[in-house]
Amino acid sequence: MSLVEKAKDEIMALVDEALFNFKNISVEDWNAKPNPNKWSRKELLGHLIDSASNNLRRLIVGQYEQGTKIVYDQDKWVSYQNYQEMNVDDIKALWKLLNHQIAIVISRIPQSKLDNTCDTGMGKAEVHSLVYFIEDYIVHLKYHLQQITDSNYNA
Repeated sequence: MSLVEKAKDEIMALVDEALFNFKNISVEDWNAKPNPNKWSRKELLGHLIDSASNNLRRLIVGQYEQGTKIVYDQDKWVSYQNYQEMNVDDIKALWKLLNHQIAIVISRIPQSKLDNTCDTGMGKAEVHSLVYFIEDYIVHLKYHLQQITDSNYNA
């Protein structure tokens, strides 16, 4: 099985497992912030939406433009999207759909394009391949899903 097929399957499995685990999280726990400077679970999931949006753009544009600059200021995105005030079911639905789309896009990237690059640096160049974005996206997704489902997150 190719890298892109494995990545697609892994993302789809992570989404299914997370949605199952999300059923155990109360509305209060979705909204609670561990402290004023940390994101709530809703904001963490919103951050994963923003990550999916930015990586989707990188994975598409990176196939036809080499070295394109696509930066992402995560704190500004979470703030401007105002996930804390959104309905958690809407956030979950958007996250699910974006991840299904990113999995489909990843699965269709030709082998010949996987070494193409994008620059994600906010002041200096930080050039990465599409392979890097795919692998990093999955690591990042797992990390934050673990935080969201950790019963001690708000402790």
